[in-house]
Amino acid sequence: MTETRMRRNVADRHEKLAEDGKDEKSDEDCDEVLRIESHLNTSGFLPQDAGKTTEVLDAKLKDVSPRWRNWIVRTILSCMMITGFTLVICLGPVALVILILLIQIKCFHEIITIGYIVYKSHELPWFRTLSWYFLITSNYFFYGESMMQYFGVLMSRTEFLNPLVTYHRFISFSLYVSGFVAFVFSLVKKHYLKQFTLFGWTHVTLLIIVTQSHLMMQNIFEGLIWFLVPVSMIICNDIMAYLFGFFFGKTPLIKLSPKKTWEGFIGGGFATIIFGLVLSYVLVHFDYFVCPIEYDEAKEALSMDCERAFVFRLHEYTLPQFLQNFGAMLGRDWKTVTLYPFILHSISMSVFASVIGPFGGFFASGFKRAFKIKDFGDTIPGHGGFMDRFDCQLLMATFVHVYHSSFIKAISPQKLVQQVLSLKPEEQLQVFNMLQESLRKRGLLSLN
Repeated sequence: MTETRMRRNVADRHEKLAEDGKDEKSDEDCDEVLRIESHLNTSGFLPQDAGKTTEVLDAKLKDVSPRWRNWIVRTILSCMMITGFTLVICLGPVALVILILLIQIKCFHEIITIGYIVYKSHELPWFRTLSWYFLITSNYFFYGESMMQYFGVLMSRTEFLNPLVTYHRFISFSLYVSGFVAFVFSLVKKHYLKQFTLFGWTHVTLLIIVTQSHLMMQNIFEGLIWFLVPVSMIICNDIMAYLFGFFFGKTPLIKLSPKKTWEGFIGGGFATIIFGLVLSYVLVHFDYFVCPIEYDEAKEALSMDCERAFVFRLHEYTLPQFLQNFGAMLGRDWKTVTLYPFILHSISMSVFASVIGPFGGFFASGFKRAFKIKDFGDTIPGHGGFMDRFDCQLLMATFVHVYHSSFIKAISPQKLVQQVLSLKPEEQLQVFNMLQESLRKRGLLSLN
């Protein structure tokens, strides 16, 4: 019935255009348009979450109303994911980087699968193969750049890695160009538009998924706290917005996501700010979370020992006058407060996670509505696919990276030394002599 109605609509459009003398398409062309439009509805081809769990749990929940069943399933899976995430944190930064890579691959797969289903009937050659090839190429470039930035000395001292470090960008470019040439050779007459559309689809997916997950990885290398706090804020906001909306939600927030309410949005925002302050205060006391991972030249190994940066050292701040006056009314001498600067920065991150972060989810909701699907997949019962859970995380990771680079990051003497040590011996001596001469001219180094 739906196909008949769609065919009639397509035919009516072409008939009207033909009457205006602007359309000369044949019935075969009408069938082609119909086939494209019918495949935009991917809900019948893409696995959708039905909340199905294990047989034991399904049996326990068979008499529970759908609303409460979904709540219970989501709660159980959320607790399991948080527990698993905590275990990975205990394994250290390398384990987290591997986890991000695996999640990135799964998210890429979910989005590429939608594109593949939309144009599946055309049997376009090499689409999936080239998509995965470009994913591998992009990861080789981005991960290689990060490895050289943080562990360049270690890699340059490894004989078989030295050429890869020296010619990394040329190798990356060559790999990409090979894929580009392969795409051109794969072009088929009558399918040019569809193939170029999917070529763009792949590259936009790489921009959204690979680039932003790369920034998330760099946040980890700057110190686990720059990864854990933002990620936890998004998780908290997602959970608390869901709970406030579930129990108190009455006012719709946005048409793209009908289940979102103003009560959930506001309640989740306040809860996230409070949670962010508490979590930041706890984590900032541990060097394990605040020290970046670096290559220690003395130990000849990776290390997370460091001299704490400014934002992780206690500082005294003068309180605003109205707070001092309020303290005087209570008989308290409130003039200064001593705290870690990172706690103040956490407020900025929590506000972003609460106000802007959800728009990553709204964007994903609009994307799913365009293809008439409810979820990106059915991997996580009660939640959908991986992309359904990590849409906001990608946007948050980009914000934290930009925020850290703009307001926090300072030139690190350790990294400068690493860069110098990665040079050739004669170049290292040249840097030493130039620095020595400069210090002498400014009177910072004695001639003796």
